[in-house]
Amino acid sequence: MLEVYMEKCRDLIAKNKLVAGLLGSLLVLVLGFVIWTHFLNPSQPVSANITLLSTSQSTDSSQTAIHPEQSAASASSANAHYMVDVKGAVNKEGVYSLPADSRVTDAIKAAGGFNGQADKKSVNLAQKISDEQVIYVASQGEAVSVISSPSASSESTLTGSSAESADKINLNTATLADLQTISGIGAKRAQDILDYRDSNGGFKSVDDLKNVSGIGDKTLEKLKAEVTID
Repeated sequence: MLEVYMEKCRDLIAKNKLVAGLLGSLLVLVLGFVIWTHFLNPSQPVSANITLLSTSQSTDSSQTAIHPEQSAASASSANAHYMVDVKGAVNKEGVYSLPADSRVTDAIKAAGGFNGQADKKSVNLAQKISDEQVIYVASQGEAVSVISSPSASSESTLTGSSAESADKINLNTATLADLQTISGIGAKRAQDILDYRDSNGGFKSVDDLKNVSGIGDKTLEKLKAEVTID
Protein backbone atom coordinates (compact mmCIF):
# COMPACT_ATOMS: atom_id res chain seq x y z
CA MET A 1 0.00 0.00 0.00
CA LEU A 2 2.75 2.48 0.97
CA GLU A 3 4.69 1.72 -2.13
CA VAL A 4 1.65 2.45 -4.25
CA TYR A 5 1.11 5.81 -2.46
CA MET A 6 4.76 6.88 -2.88
CA GLU A 7 4.63 5.98 -6.55
CA LYS A 8 1.59 8.17 -7.04
CA CYS A 9 3.36 11.13 -5.29
CA ARG A 10 6.38 10.78 -7.55
CA ASP A 11 4.16 10.76 -10.58
CA LEU A 12 2.35 13.90 -9.31
CA ILE A 13 5.60 15.78 -8.64
CA ALA A 14 7.00 14.78 -11.98
CA LYS A 15 3.93 16.16 -13.72
CA ASN A 16 3.90 19.44 -11.75
CA LYS A 17 7.60 20.38 -11.53
CA LEU A 18 6.91 23.96 -12.52
CA VAL A 19 4.36 24.49 -9.75
CA ALA A 20 6.66 22.90 -7.19
CA GLY A 21 9.55 25.13 -8.27
CA LEU A 22 7.46 28.26 -7.94
CA LEU A 23 6.23 27.26 -4.49
CA GLY A 24 9.79 26.56 -3.40
CA SER A 25 11.06 29.91 -4.65
CA LEU A 26 8.20 31.72 -2.94
CA LEU A 27 8.96 29.93 0.31
CA VAL A 28 12.63 30.97 0.09
CA LEU A 29 11.69 34.62 -0.54
CA VAL A 30 9.28 34.68 2.41
CA LEU A 31 11.88 33.18 4.74
CA GLY A 32 14.54 35.62 3.49
CA PHE A 33 12.25 38.64 4.07
CA VAL A 34 11.39 37.49 7.61
CA ILE A 35 15.07 37.00 8.50
CA TRP A 36 16.09 40.40 7.02
CA THR A 37 13.27 42.26 8.75
CA HIS A 38 13.74 40.82 12.23
CA PHE A 39 17.43 40.09 12.43
CA LEU A 40 19.53 41.85 9.82
CA ASN A 41 17.90 45.31 9.23
CA PRO A 42 20.04 47.94 11.14
CA SER A 43 18.38 51.06 9.71
CA GLN A 44 16.43 52.20 12.76
CA PRO A 45 19.18 51.78 15.44
CA VAL A 46 21.73 53.53 13.18
CA SER A 47 19.35 56.46 12.70
CA ALA A 48 18.86 56.73 16.46
CA ASN A 49 22.61 56.66 17.05
CA ILE A 50 23.16 59.40 14.47
CA THR A 51 20.52 61.59 16.15
CA LEU A 52 22.07 61.12 19.59
CA LEU A 53 25.57 61.81 18.25
CA SER A 54 24.39 65.01 16.55
CA THR A 55 22.73 66.24 19.76
CA SER A 56 25.85 65.47 21.79
CA GLN A 57 28.10 67.33 19.34
CA SER A 58 25.76 70.34 19.35
CA THR A 59 25.82 70.48 23.17
CA ASP A 60 29.61 70.20 23.28
CA SER A 61 29.91 72.98 20.69
CA SER A 62 27.71 75.33 22.74
CA GLN A 63 29.70 74.66 25.88
CA THR A 64 32.95 75.31 24.02
CA ALA A 65 31.62 78.64 22.74
CA ILE A 66 30.66 79.86 26.22
CA HIS A 67 33.56 78.56 28.27
CA PRO A 68 36.40 80.77 26.91
CA GLU A 69 34.45 83.98 27.61
CA GLN A 70 33.63 82.91 31.16
CA SER A 71 37.23 81.88 31.76
CA ALA A 72 38.53 85.22 30.43
CA ALA A 73 36.11 87.19 32.64
CA SER A 74 37.09 85.16 35.71
CA ALA A 75 40.79 85.58 34.97
CA SER A 76 40.35 89.33 34.49
CA SER A 77 38.51 89.67 37.81
CA ALA A 78 41.09 87.56 39.62
CA ASN A 79 43.98 89.68 38.28
CA ALA A 80 42.44 93.11 39.11
CA HIS A 81 44.40 95.22 41.61
CA TYR A 82 43.61 98.48 43.47
CA MET A 83 46.04 101.14 44.62
CA VAL A 84 45.50 102.33 48.20
CA ASP A 85 47.32 104.99 50.25
CA VAL A 86 47.91 103.86 53.85
CA LYS A 87 48.70 106.69 56.27
CA GLY A 88 48.91 107.42 59.98
CA ALA A 89 49.85 105.08 62.80
CA VAL A 90 51.31 102.22 60.75
CA ASN A 91 54.89 101.04 60.53
CA LYS A 92 55.33 101.78 56.80
CA GLU A 93 53.18 104.52 55.30
CA GLY A 94 52.89 104.35 51.54
CA VAL A 95 50.91 103.44 48.45
CA TYR A 96 50.25 99.72 48.00
CA SER A 97 48.83 97.57 45.20
CA LEU A 98 46.40 94.95 46.50
CA PRO A 99 43.99 92.45 44.89
CA ALA A 100 40.56 93.99 44.24
CA ASP A 101 38.86 91.70 46.77
CA SER A 102 41.15 92.79 49.64
CA ARG A 103 39.99 94.30 52.94
CA VAL A 104 41.38 97.13 55.05
CA THR A 105 43.09 94.56 57.26
CA ASP A 106 45.12 93.41 54.22
CA ALA A 107 46.20 97.00 53.54
CA ILE A 108 47.30 97.45 57.17
CA LYS A 109 49.35 94.25 56.96
CA ALA A 110 50.97 95.45 53.72
CA ALA A 111 51.98 98.64 55.55
CA GLY A 112 53.75 96.66 58.26
CA GLY A 113 50.85 96.59 60.71
CA PHE A 114 49.84 99.07 63.43
CA ASN A 115 52.58 100.92 65.28
CA GLY A 116 52.62 101.35 69.03
CA GLN A 117 50.56 104.57 68.96
CA ALA A 118 47.75 103.26 66.74
CA ASP A 119 44.12 103.51 67.78
CA LYS A 120 42.80 100.27 66.28
CA LYS A 121 39.23 101.47 66.72
CA SER A 122 39.77 104.22 64.16
CA VAL A 123 39.46 101.88 61.16
CA ASN A 124 37.08 99.16 60.07
CA LEU A 125 39.34 96.21 59.28
CA ALA A 126 36.52 94.31 57.55
CA GLN A 127 35.82 97.09 55.02
CA LYS A 128 36.46 96.29 51.35
CA ILE A 129 39.09 98.49 49.74
CA SER A 130 38.41 100.70 46.70
CA ASP A 131 40.78 102.02 44.07
CA GLU A 132 42.65 105.23 45.10
CA GLN A 133 41.31 104.95 48.66
CA VAL A 134 43.09 106.67 51.55
CA ILE A 135 43.23 104.48 54.66
CA TYR A 136 44.12 106.59 57.68
CA VAL A 137 44.95 104.99 61.05
CA ALA A 138 44.62 107.50 63.88
CA SER A 139 46.93 107.64 66.84
CA GLN A 140 45.57 107.20 70.35
CA GLY A 141 43.83 110.35 71.58
CA GLU A 142 42.76 111.54 68.11
CA ALA A 143 39.03 112.06 67.64
CA VAL A 144 38.56 109.91 64.55
CA SER A 145 35.50 107.71 64.07
CA VAL A 146 35.57 104.21 62.67
CA ILE A 147 35.38 104.33 58.88
CA SER A 148 32.58 101.93 57.88
CA SER A 149 32.32 102.54 54.13
CA PRO A 150 34.18 104.20 51.24
CA SER A 151 31.76 107.14 51.35
CA ALA A 152 32.25 107.53 55.09
CA SER A 153 35.99 107.38 54.58
CA SER A 154 35.75 110.15 52.01
CA GLU A 155 33.65 112.31 54.34
CA SER A 156 36.09 111.80 57.21
CA THR A 157 39.03 112.70 54.99
CA LEU A 158 37.31 115.85 53.77
CA THR A 159 36.04 117.13 57.12
CA GLY A 160 36.40 120.95 57.23
CA SER A 161 36.82 121.36 53.47
CA SER A 162 34.76 123.99 51.71
CA ALA A 163 32.06 123.09 49.20
CA GLU A 164 34.03 124.77 46.41
CA SER A 165 37.24 122.79 47.20
CA ALA A 166 35.83 119.45 48.29
CA ASP A 167 38.92 117.64 47.07
CA LYS A 168 41.34 119.77 49.12
CA ILE A 169 42.07 120.25 52.81
CA ASN A 170 41.18 123.70 54.18
CA LEU A 171 44.17 124.89 56.23
CA ASN A 172 41.98 127.21 58.32
CA THR A 173 39.42 124.61 59.41
CA ALA A 174 41.22 121.25 59.16
CA THR A 175 41.71 119.05 62.23
CA LEU A 176 44.91 117.29 63.17
CA ALA A 177 43.58 114.10 61.59
CA ASP A 178 42.64 115.94 58.37
CA LEU A 179 46.12 117.38 57.96
CA GLN A 180 47.72 113.97 58.37
CA THR A 181 45.87 112.71 55.31
CA ILE A 182 48.01 115.08 53.18
CA SER A 183 50.90 113.35 51.45
CA GLY A 184 54.13 113.81 53.41
CA ILE A 185 52.47 115.35 56.49
CA GLY A 186 52.91 113.35 59.67
CA ALA A 187 51.64 113.98 63.19
CA LYS A 188 54.42 116.44 64.14
CA ARG A 189 54.19 118.53 60.97
CA ALA A 190 50.39 118.62 61.24
CA GLN A 191 50.69 119.94 64.79
CA ASP A 192 53.18 122.61 63.63
CA ILE A 193 50.63 123.78 61.04
CA LEU A 194 47.92 124.03 63.70
CA ASP A 195 50.27 125.94 66.03
CA TYR A 196 51.10 128.43 63.27
CA ARG A 197 47.41 128.87 62.45
CA ASP A 198 46.51 129.52 66.10
CA SER A 199 49.41 131.93 66.60
CA ASN A 200 48.74 134.00 63.47
CA GLY A 201 44.97 134.02 63.33
CA GLY A 202 44.80 131.63 60.41
CA PHE A 203 46.39 131.36 56.99
CA LYS A 204 46.03 134.33 54.63
CA SER A 205 47.52 132.35 51.73
CA VAL A 206 48.66 128.81 51.03
CA ASP A 207 52.14 130.31 50.64
CA ASP A 208 52.11 130.99 54.39
CA LEU A 209 52.97 127.31 54.80
CA LYS A 210 56.60 128.31 54.11
CA ASN A 211 56.56 129.91 57.56
CA VAL A 212 55.91 126.50 59.16
CA SER A 213 59.03 124.70 60.35
CA GLY A 214 60.18 121.99 57.94
CA ILE A 215 58.20 123.20 54.90
CA GLY A 216 60.33 124.62 52.08
CA ASP A 217 59.63 125.70 48.52
CA LYS A 218 59.68 122.18 47.07
CA THR A 219 57.38 120.80 49.75
CA LEU A 220 55.05 123.76 49.33
CA GLU A 221 54.69 123.11 45.59
CA LYS A 222 53.60 119.55 46.32
CA LEU A 223 51.15 120.64 49.02
CA LYS A 224 49.42 123.25 46.83
CA ALA A 225 47.60 120.48 44.98
CA GLU A 226 46.09 119.18 48.23
CA VAL A 227 45.34 122.27 50.37
CA THR A 228 43.32 125.47 50.19
CA ILE A 229 42.29 128.39 52.41
CA ASP A 230 38.87 128.93 50.73
